[in-house]
Amino acid sequence: MNWEQLLSLKRFGDTKKRLRAEQDETRLGFEVDFDRIIFSSAFRSLQDKTQVIPLSKTDFVHTRLTHSLEVSVVGRTLGRRVGKVLLERHPQLSELGYTFNDFGAIVAAASVMHDIGNPPFGHSGEKAIGEYFKTGNGLQYKDELTALEYQDLIDFEGNANGLKLLTESKAGVTGGLRLSYATLGAFIKYPKESLPKKPSKHIVDKKYGFFQSEKEAFNDLAQDLGLLKKESTGVSYYRHPLAYLVEAADDICYTIIDFEDGINLGLIDEEYALEYLIKLVKGTIDSAKYHSLIHKKDRVSYLRALAIGVLINEAVTIFLDNEAAIMQGTFDKGLLDKCQYEAQINDIIKISVEKIYRSKDVIEKEVAGYRIIADLLDVFVTALNNTYLNKASNYDKLVLNVLPQEYQQGKERLYDRIMQVCSYVAGLSDGYAIRLHKKLKGDIF
Repeated sequence: MNWEQLLSLKRFGDTKKRLRAEQDETRLGFEVDFDRIIFSSAFRSLQDKTQVIPLSKTDFVHTRLTHSLEVSVVGRTLGRRVGKVLLERHPQLSELGYTFNDFGAIVAAASVMHDIGNPPFGHSGEKAIGEYFKTGNGLQYKDELTALEYQDLIDFEGNANGLKLLTESKAGVTGGLRLSYATLGAFIKYPKESLPKKPSKHIVDKKYGFFQSEKEAFNDLAQDLGLLKKESTGVSYYRHPLAYLVEAADDICYTIIDFEDGINLGLIDEEYALEYLIKLVKGTIDSAKYHSLIHKKDRVSYLRALAIGVLINEAVTIFLDNEAAIMQGTFDKGLLDKCQYEAQINDIIKISVEKIYRSKDVIEKEVAGYRIIADLLDVFVTALNNTYLNKASNYDKLVLNVLPQEYQQGKERLYDRIMQVCSYVAGLSDGYAIRLHKKLKGDIF
């Protein structure tokens, strides 16, 4: 892979090449990506989507929106710091007009949208959609789908749904939000289709990154960016190098900030938790300043800021030390999996899993989310499919009118009709999914 190709400013629908030197310095192409995402309806829905605690009633627990904004801040720093060194290593990029801010803008934009395709109710939402088609009423469609199409459904993936939202043509607009290929490339952490499933231990094979409905768009992206194709069955490539920084920004934030939420909620004992954070920042902590802080929230915030700084430094160093391997596709782990604080990070994640992600409050709401998502899928898939096949009941016709107009016209292929509904349900906020479920069940009073 080469950086000039990887920093492509091309957008879906472009008929000629965009050059960095021709960009308006007051609003660069990669910064336009960030702006378009922020103003999109899909991004706004993240304000009412679960990050850790579903439907939390407190005012300081993170939602997907606040998490995404924080990840973008960390991502911008990672991109700028890496970009500064890369420009020194590859002076031809400066000659073409690229600056370290371009790297920061790409990583920030890809980071702010990294969760944009996630369904309501956290990661359990993905599992709920998958279970509906694997063991629920959606199983009836298996024989009418290809193996890849069915795998897309039973392993429904928020990352792939994100690419669908960002690139799907609607209302005459080609390529969705028409983001730059560089930003879309950095967004795709798993540049492969759903089968074969986990063919290797390489990080790019952990999940998949596009549905069959976006296969053509993905192939266009991969070819334009010059991604390296993997020698394996199916469509599979090595990552855009900047995807490692997007992943690191996410890993840093959810590791540290989810932990902070757990402490502030009282799910994790403060003294016990602070020991683990202090182990991570012992080389940078100002003991006098730390002990002068009276309130728990302030002490936790101080350690959180230090911890994020430490891990940013680690991620930058590891990326730059391994640039050649990353460009060749041979770097097979996430950046933080190679850092000197891996043990401390794993300890923090283990506590978060035990005390936060498996807390009674979280589990109870995830159980409710499973039922809500299954019911919504069942009602809408049935209505859309029956209408297309000209056997809709009066109820089906009424239900179809509940869907937004752009989802009411059933597509020719069964897979595409099902994916229409999955994408709609995945785009719902937690609160709206609950309200819509109540209405469909007759609870309108």
